[in-house]
Amino acid sequence: MRFILSAFVALLFLTGCSSTWHGVKSDTKQNVEWTKDKVHDGAEWVSDKTE
Repeated sequence: MRFILSAFVALLFLTGCSSTWHGVKSDTKQNVEWTKDKVHDGAEWVSDKTE
């Protein structure tokens, strides 16, 4: 009985970790894209101001 309960708790923990890792990867990808866009916008602004 103790083994079954331990296995069930471990399964829940691992499922939660998998979901969290997927979310972290997704958020990181979105943050990288947002940063690229902002850097590009800033570079265009500087280019316009220096011409």
